[in-house]
Amino acid sequence: MNIKPIKTEADYRDALKRLEIIFDAVIGTPESDEADVLGLIIDEYEKKHYPIEAPDPIEAIKIRMEEMHLKQVDLVDAIGGKSRVSEILNRKRKLTVDMIRNLNRRLNLSPGLLINDYQLTR
Repeated sequence: MNIKPIKTEADYRDALKRLEIIFDAVIGTPESDEADVLGLIIDEYEKKHYPIEAPDPIEAIKIRMEEMHLKQVDLVDAIGGKSRVSEILNRKRKLTVDMIRNLNRRLNLSPGLLINDYQLTR
């Protein structure tokens, strides 16, 4: 196992190539251990150089609805009324604290994500 820190894009590409080769290594082998360590190093490099922004609250709700195969009507109990759900999802109205609490329970979304600011459309 010859693992070194990833400092450049070339190091990153080399690490990805090596991980691709050893990715399916049998658990418990030196190659498997190398893949585990290499995966951690690559992940840290990607977090620093290729950060992924969290979706805004409305996009997060829509994503979770899709994952859970929910329709707007399924959020009536959490948001309050079909027209209110539509206003929220179409960015006509902001989420309230009670809605955030209910959506946290219903969709298992982080309150920290749901309280982020987002733009309304007019």
